[in-house]
Amino acid sequence: MKNQIHKIIYIWALLLPLLAFQASAQSTVVTGLITDAKDKDPLPYVTVLFKGTNIVTRSDADGKFSISTSEKQSQIQFSFVGYKTKVIDIKSGETQNISVKLDPDATSLNEVVISRGKRPSYKNKGNPAVELIRKVIEHKDANRMESYDQVQYKQYEKMVFSMSNLSDKFKDKRLFRKYQFLFEEQDSTKIGGKNILPIYIEEKISQNYYNKNPEKNKTIVLGDKHVDYNTPLIDTKGMSQYFERMYAHVDIYDNNISLLSNEFLSPIAGSSPTFYKFFITDTIKTHNPQLIELSFIPRNNTDILFEGKIYITMDGRYAVQDAFLTVNKNINLNFVRAMEVKLDFDKAPDDRYYLSKTRLLMDFGVNKNKGGGFTGERTVTVKDFQINQKQAESVFQGGKMVVSPEAEKRSEQFWVENRADTLSPSDLKIYKNIDTLSRMSSFKKTMDIVTLLFAGYKDFGPFEVGPVNTFYSFNSTEGLRLRLGGRTTPALSKRYYFETYGAYGFKDEKWKYFLSGTYSLNNKSIYAFPQQYIRGSFQRDTKIPGQELQFVQEDNFLLSFKRGENNMLLYNDFYKVEYMSEFENHFSYNVSFRKWTQRPGGDLYFNNLVGNQLNAIDHINTSEVSVALRYAPNEKFYQGKIYRTPIFDRYPIFNLRYTAGLKGVFGGEYNYQNLAGSIDKRFYLSQLGYSDVTVEGGYIFGKVPFPLLTIHRANQTYAYQLNSYNLMNFLEFVSDHYASLNIDHNFNGFFLNKIPLLKKLKLREIVSFKILYGGLRDENNPAVDKSLLQFPVNSAGVATTYSLNKDPYMEGSVGLGNIFKLLRVDLVKRFSYLEHPVVSTWGVRARVKFDF
Repeated sequence: MKNQIHKIIYIWALLLPLLAFQASAQSTVVTGLITDAKDKDPLPYVTVLFKGTNIVTRSDADGKFSISTSEKQSQIQFSFVGYKTKVIDIKSGETQNISVKLDPDATSLNEVVISRGKRPSYKNKGNPAVELIRKVIEHKDANRMESYDQVQYKQYEKMVFSMSNLSDKFKDKRLFRKYQFLFEEQDSTKIGGKNILPIYIEEKISQNYYNKNPEKNKTIVLGDKHVDYNTPLIDTKGMSQYFERMYAHVDIYDNNISLLSNEFLSPIAGSSPTFYKFFITDTIKTHNPQLIELSFIPRNNTDILFEGKIYITMDGRYAVQDAFLTVNKNINLNFVRAMEVKLDFDKAPDDRYYLSKTRLLMDFGVNKNKGGGFTGERTVTVKDFQINQKQAESVFQGGKMVVSPEAEKRSEQFWVENRADTLSPSDLKIYKNIDTLSRMSSFKKTMDIVTLLFAGYKDFGPFEVGPVNTFYSFNSTEGLRLRLGGRTTPALSKRYYFETYGAYGFKDEKWKYFLSGTYSLNNKSIYAFPQQYIRGSFQRDTKIPGQELQFVQEDNFLLSFKRGENNMLLYNDFYKVEYMSEFENHFSYNVSFRKWTQRPGGDLYFNNLVGNQLNAIDHINTSEVSVALRYAPNEKFYQGKIYRTPIFDRYPIFNLRYTAGLKGVFGGEYNYQNLAGSIDKRFYLSQLGYSDVTVEGGYIFGKVPFPLLTIHRANQTYAYQLNSYNLMNFLEFVSDHYASLNIDHNFNGFFLNKIPLLKKLKLREIVSFKILYGGLRDENNPAVDKSLLQFPVNSAGVATTYSLNKDPYMEGSVGLGNIFKLLRVDLVKRFSYLEHPVVSTWGVRARVKFDF
């Protein structure tokens, strides 16, 4: 849940308190159908706007449209090539539906001849538009940048983000009296309404190189300029990475285009004729070479697909010379009111075309039809495009991306001379405005409240208290549990960091506490990439056997509600020292030493057999040294100043850990070695969605008691946990060797989008399957070796802990996601080991999941 909330913090943290005022504003909403006045056929892609404004939309493939504003507007205008422009009076402040009939313009029809009649059913076979798109697909490889032996170019990027669709009434509210300098009127035709409040701007200039054989890429960032919010919640670099993830590079020659964490099928992908309908809508004879305007729409308007137009050169190369991409208003995409992608291509020295400019514009809102929202625009401009000029090997040495030490220190003269586009006066003002805003005490107080609500911490400058959701919890062993803690921030020191908490259980009447101190070795925040630090810590607390805090936060109040019996806990004392080192290529290693004492709690007991008599053991001591290796190529993060969460993406994540138990060292009682590894990867399957796959395995060498075996991750809460077995009981299975596979597949509504009425709910189908093989060697099986700690039993004397035999543990689920845009509910089925006591064969689990 925490990971999912991080995904929306950057977008909504600043916005939600403000949008609440705007949502109540009275809106003018106009919907309707546009048809040809003569033959009554619907007209697609008609431009619709409130007259005299820049609030604009287009009709969809069926001639339907929807447009809204919080401004007072009395007229709406319709225009389309080959038809007379029409203006219709509307009622301001009301929701209304109108029918619009456009008359053919005889003058325009002399230039563009369009033959219309009864529309036959759409077919690919014999369709000249489909034959044309197949030619484009056939020539794709020859028209993309990778067809050259060498390429080099300079690139300028600009990202601007603003609150949008703001009314004058909203702007004049008391809350914003001190912030009037922030508001702007839009100075160009953009989606998002008239009044905007810019909140972020970033510019980058880079030199880029590509070599085909062997394939190499290099990007050297020469300049990097952005606003800086001086708040604990917002880290500018993390903000930049998040926006780059949302507004990824758009290459129409790729089969799939990644935007908003979704894969959009390109209209010129190999399988595009299966999912799109294509129409030849114009011939541009004035252009050299001659162009064909090819319009396209999705066969199903709720699928993750584009609609729009591409312009194809008729010179035998069938290259894309221009493209306009947008999405249907019914698309199964959350919070997105509108999206526009404009691609411009220029001629290379060999008369082929290269992508010279990309303009990506998106408008977001909680309500797609009214209220304030959020508009983001990314513009990428390419200059000095050169081909087939061989570069020295030294150019490609080091990482794929290198940031010049002077990148963030460039003078204003450097930017004036190197910007590929002229920055508008309103964009230039953003730098000054945000700097002024970040110094205002009223803004700092507002951000203090936002940090508490969204991150769960109350900021006191050098120290912050939290997280809030751990202040109160309960379980059967500790009863009511109260906890209070916090951590230092970079405001205290960029070198030294401390974290602590204290907790008390009213039933077991025991204090728990934690204290850690960390020293940063690279003078960066310990949460910033790349990490390099030394940390020492001590923790005395309870833990569910086999659970790690990254999977189950036992202090979290919502996870206090559990099914079945939950009366076995461990009381742990941890003394730990670790060294962490991370490299720019996303390889890292962690070396640690831990002294660990475990005591049984609740109904859990440590017993072994001496003869036929049970012998109670108070505790076990372990001393361990561990080396953990991690490699995550091309990894990106949701980054804050005091947290960092990796983004699960198409690139694999490799983990390998070796742990050695040291008998006789600081009281350690056992010699053993534990080797464990995992691979995590997301597989995108285009229109069929994506699969998150985890492969994991481990082997323990040596003789150990059951608390030191691999206790497989179980889940007895009612929350669906991706990395746990949701119908396995706590401490049900232990192994000294195991292998597992976890597949979680999200179809993104591929099937439900095609069911009438149901598709309006925009639900998304999810299936998962988990399988675990494992076992115990005789030396670690207490049924064979009575000197080992015996497996736990319940109050009736029935064993509740087992080893896996030849049969694997298996469970699967089917679920619905995107319920109310934030909830996933799964029906989970357990397939094996059903004879064990107090197990659930079926279960319903829920998970909060914010996603686009």
